Formats: sequence, structure tokens, C-alpha cells
Amino acid sequence: MKSYILDLANYVHSVISTRRGILKNRLVNGISPGGDAQFNIDKVAEEAVIDFVKERGQPIAVYSEDQGLQMIGDNPKYILIVDPIDGTRPAAAGLEMACISIAVARWQESPRIADIEYALLKEIKTGFYIYGDIHHEGLSFEGYSFPLPNLSSTTNLDHMFWSFEFNGHPTSLMSAAYGHLIDQSANTGGVFLFNSASYSISRIITGQLDAYVDIGNRIMKDHPELRSDFEQVGRGHILHLFPYDIAASVFLAEKAGLKITDAFGESLGSTLLMDISAENQQSCIAASTPELHRQLLNSIYW
Repeated sequence: MKSYILDLANYVHSVISTRRGILKNRLVNGISPGGDAQFNIDKVAEEAVIDFVKERGQPIAVYSEDQGLQMIGDNPKYILIVDPIDGTRPAAAGLEMACISIAVARWQESPRIADIEYALLKEIKTGFYIYGDIHHEGLSFEGYSFPLPNLSSTTNLDHMFWSFEFNGHPTSLMSAAYGHLIDQSANTGGVFLFNSASYSISRIITGQLDAYVDIGNRIMKDHPELRSDFEQVGRGHILHLFPYDIAASVFLAEKAGLKITDAFGESLGSTLLMDISAENQQSCIAASTPELHRQLLNSIYW
């Protein structure tokens, strides 16, 4: 399976790389089933995934952002949860904050994040990757000049380097919740907006970041009266963390020793991998240390 998903990621990466010249127009070609805008680069990557698995000819189920569930052959043993480009907007702009995300679980009707057995994140800009599975200790990786995981020891909110999410999140609500943390850390730490959960979480594994915060789904669940605010910025949809956004990165983060939970501080393991409803969409707080994670939970203005 490691060889299979590495080959899949390499194939998708090669297709995207050879098509970059025609992707710079950043045209929106439609809307994903979850409601997210789909750029022309998404279409190319989604087609590459299906081309690969059909060419391999092995029975397997595939669930992707744009196509949903597809069964390739009969009686599949595994299901691939694929986000061919997590970080579409950075990728469309030729920036580095985008990953190919692949998670693998045993085929069943309702697999969850806790059922993942193999996971891979491959950076689209560099080709570097991080891989892990349930059968081996630690992580495998390629391209990085230092061993992984490379977690920081940061425990101070003033000095944390962190990223957060705004797509589908009303700016005023997010600023009210953690604007004070932005002010607190912007000068003596670092504050970033990447629009890719996989990239953000993987940067904690590499030691480049200390934390990642996406709390929109908790804000909405805590305050149902705000749902219309989220739907307004989501063009009629709720656009929080979809399972395919975080499936691989949550597995790798836990294997790397991060403290990663939803924004209530609970495990993400029960998240259904093929349910993109607002009820199953997620929030996330990830940190390199339990102390920093605890401080974030306690300091956000819920």
C-alpha cells in the first residue's frame, strides 16, 4: 500500500506539474458537492487520481472532494480518501502551501478517521512527502534535510508561530474569537494564513509552526443562530473542515506526537470519512505541545 499511494501521489504531482502553464488563469469551473469553489487545477488533479487507479486495475474504493465515492472493480479491500489538492488557491497561484493528501482505511460502509491505516502528504511545490502507517513506528519522509517529526517545544502564546483558517469563516466572528491572539503573537511570534489544513498541520510536524487553529465549526455549534453568517460567506454552504481535508494529516500528526483535537478538545477519531454534512464537518486545534494546546483552548473567546 505504501508503494501504491506513493505512486499515486507521484502521478498526480507529475500531471499537475506538466499542466501548470495552463492553470495560471485560475478559472472556477464549478462547485464541489460540499460547496467549495472548484478551480481548473482541481479538475486536472481529480482526473489524474481516477486515471491512475483505473490504470492499476486493482479493486479499490476512492472518495475524493469533487467526485465523491467511486468503486473501481468489485469487492475492494481498501478505500482511498483523497484530496488531490488541499490548498487549491495557493496551488493555483503557484505558491507552496498545498499538498496532495491520501489516507487509506479498510473498506466498510462508514469508515472513520480512527480506521485509517496508511497516510501520505506530498507537497505540490517541492515534491517532499511525509508518510506513516499502523504497521511501523515513526514516519517516513523524503526531501527534508532534518529528521521528522521535528516538533518545537513552544509553550508561550506570545512566541508561537501559528496559522488559522478564513475560507467560509466570517472574518468578524473569527477576529472576535482570536483577534487578541493575533495581536499577542504577530510581532514576537508569527501569524500565517495558508488556506490548507494539511499544509498547516504538516508544518507543525516539520517544526516550522507551533500550532494550527480552525474553530469555525465549534463557533457555529456553540451558537446555532450564527449559521446564516457562515452560509453567507460560504455562498449558501457550510465550508468548515471536510473529512478529506484532514484525514491524512490527523493520522500523521497523531503518529508524530502532536496534540490534535477538535476545538472542543475532543478526539477527531470518530469523524466519518465520507460524510460532508455540516454536522460531520470539523474544527481543529493542533499544537506541538500539550501546554500550548491547552492555552489555546482556554484563551480563545468562545
